Amino acid sequence: MYLYMKKSIYIMALGAFGIITTEFGVIGILPALAKEFNISIDTAGWLLSGFALTIAITGPFTTLLTARINRKTMMVVVLGTFVVSNILSALSTSFTMMLIARIIPAFLHPVFWAVSTVAAAKQVEPKDAPKAVSVISGGLSIATVLGVPITTYVADLFNWQASFILSSVINLIAFTALALFVPSMPVKERSSTKNQLVILRKGQVWVNLFATLIMIAGMFSTYGYLAEYLGKISRMNGKEISLMLLLFGGTGIIGNWLTGIALSRNIMLTTRVFLISLTLIHIIAYLFGGLFIPMAIVISVWGFIHTSGFLIGQTRATSEAQEAPEFATSLLVSFGNAGITLGTLLGGFIITAFGVHEVIWSSAAMLLVTFGLSFVKIGRRQPVATTETEAEKEKEEEVDLIDEPAPAIEV
Repeated sequence: MYLYMKKSIYIMALGAFGIITTEFGVIGILPALAKEFNISIDTAGWLLSGFALTIAITGPFTTLLTARINRKTMMVVVLGTFVVSNILSALSTSFTMMLIARIIPAFLHPVFWAVSTVAAAKQVEPKDAPKAVSVISGGLSIATVLGVPITTYVADLFNWQASFILSSVINLIAFTALALFVPSMPVKERSSTKNQLVILRKGQVWVNLFATLIMIAGMFSTYGYLAEYLGKISRMNGKEISLMLLLFGGTGIIGNWLTGIALSRNIMLTTRVFLISLTLIHIIAYLFGGLFIPMAIVISVWGFIHTSGFLIGQTRATSEAQEAPEFATSLLVSFGNAGITLGTLLGGFIITAFGVHEVIWSSAAMLLVTFGLSFVKIGRRQPVATTETEAEKEKEEEVDLIDEPAPAIEV
């Protein structure tokens, strides 16, 4: 149903696929990298958490600083940086060199997300904006389905360097397509920094962002070390782990689609059901982690639930920050990546102190904390329309009230 949209939107989605494959692609090869550089698995986890921490700290600032640069130019620069980063990672001869190569593109990562989602929305009719943004977000979902397991499989088939080369090629294709086929996007509407910062005065914005941070930390405390968990606890080999990651992502696409429908009907109920369900599946993974077939079933359900977290976080975190969409998106990306950093660091600590099997409990605890935060409300809120049709209807009703003459007063 999205085939009629401009090709530039799909090209930007390919770019999103490339940068997410770069960010999360190391998840499946952390054990191999730990062995290659003779470091512990929690230290290797810094290749994910260090990337995410850089995004968390610099995201809003780089988005504001680049707000007046041609949007196409900015996206081309971002993808070009990711191409070079992956090549440097493949050529790394030490863990330090690889960590630096990974951190370089992280400074620009949130800029691509903020620019591409807003640019996609502006290239279609207002009523089709959510669909256009969902195409960009689809790049993230597909990256978790194909990007991560493919890089893991390539590393197992050849070597870990091959996985970075593959990520570089994906970003290079997106870079070339964007440079050749996407039209120039000069900045015409220049919103002042002061106008964008006004969303920071809203208490509920901070509650939603903090809840997103804790939720994603809970998701990644275990997921960041899923390959290690499957290898040590479920005793799977490299090819089996790749297959499990593919299964995880495949069911995630279905779950993400169904969650979108559920969110359009009731945001908070969907959020709470998600949090409780994901907590329970972590506990089940703890109980049956050592059994191959039951764990394969658990992985399929886990992926079905897990991937929905990104959509839920985006919906809640940006629902009250619509005055400055790019800045709001950059805040979401920063807090989300802060969550990835917190989750992977805590997960690494638990693994080092108690073993990889116990990492499950750190995820369960943070997901339950987020469940509690879902009941926190600050300030008086107007009901948010759950669908675009309802939003348009409300606007039409407001116009009708304004245009309608006041009734005569009979004496």
